[in-house]
Amino acid sequence: MSDLIEGYLGKTVEGKKSRLPAKLDYMQSFTGGFLALFMWAHMLLVASILVSKDFMYTVTKLLEGSFIFEGGNPILVTIAAAVIFVVFIVHAALGMRKLPGNFKQYQVMKAHAKSMNHDDTKLWFIQAFTGFAMFFLGSVHLYIIMTNSADIGPYESADRIWSEWMWPLYILLLLAVEFHGTIGLYRLCVKWGWFDGENPKATRIALKKVKWALTVFFLVLGFASLAAYMKIGMENAKNGTVGQKYTPTAKVMEFNITNKSVGGIA
Repeated sequence: MSDLIEGYLGKTVEGKKSRLPAKLDYMQSFTGGFLALFMWAHMLLVASILVSKDFMYTVTKLLEGSFIFEGGNPILVTIAAAVIFVVFIVHAALGMRKLPGNFKQYQVMKAHAKSMNHDDTKLWFIQAFTGFAMFFLGSVHLYIIMTNSADIGPYESADRIWSEWMWPLYILLLLAVEFHGTIGLYRLCVKWGWFDGENPKATRIALKKVKWALTVFFLVLGFASLAAYMKIGMENAKNGTVGQKYTPTAKVMEFNITNKSVGGIA
């Protein structure tokens, strides 16, 4: 009953103003900031394919704890993906509090935003739309990673993207993630006044420029990485090697040297 009263009146049973909305806002900000920074790091790791297949393979094995376990253990990736999934769901649930509850509320908000013609309000609508899309797209991606953590690598990831037709989903997910994340971090800076300084208005203009620069950078990086994986996947499909595990160049060279004939004696 006390929760019901607090939900309707915004006050506790003792008559004090409820602190719950502020706590939920803090949790939403924390989980959102964490996920946005994680996605930036994730994008940089995924982009390792642009350096070389061997480099991407090395990064994958490091994430699997190859410095602890011989050859790495994919269960570490599964655990990490599960933790991110939990944070993702919590953030989505907290974010849903701010969405209009019905079409009438949406019309009111849209009319209000149009009459104000306020850029930050427009950004909020973009963030709300991309957040809704991410709830479905991101859930699929995280579930696949959790259940297929052993199949991450230059060939394995490329085959999943191309031969298993995941690239359309990843295009939509990339757009949603980058717009949602950069807008979210910008709004966090404005909301909590982290870089206000002596002239908050000028700071907001500067932050918006940084936001768009980061959006463009990570979109270009993301699409370049996706194109690289698609190219590898197409080559595997053409060569009939779909499903083949990637073998690092160093191991191939080691195998060739070991089996090389010396003085006519194998």
